Amino acid sequence: MITMSQSEIITFDEFMRINLRVAKVVKAERVEGTKNLLKLIVDLGNNEQRQIIAGIAKWYSPEELVGKLIVVVENLQPKKVKGHLSQGMLLAADTPEKPILLTVMEPAPPGCRIR
Repeated sequence: MITMSQSEIITFDEFMRINLRVAKVVKAERVEGTKNLLKLIVDLGNNEQRQIIAGIAKWYSPEELVGKLIVVVENLQPKKVKGHLSQGMLLAADTPEKPILLTVMEPAPPGCRIR
């Protein structure tokens, strides 16, 4: 049985504040002057696109990401990363070999809420 310390436990209401969405990668490119960063443009549905800066360039090429349906945190406070605004965060499983992007098993429209 896995146990958690009290500092790791959040309430259901706290979890519901995290806005997880399906996003479609419409454009991806390396961030010039960096080894690890990719700049992704993702479609969140309803004519909304966002830029996300992700440290996955060592494991994923821009070409293999375009068209993928990924999971993003939509309501994360924007942050500048190496001079580029990141307006969300993609989710990935942290394995010893590489990060594994979280995707959806069946096609889902961009912008669908994940619960």
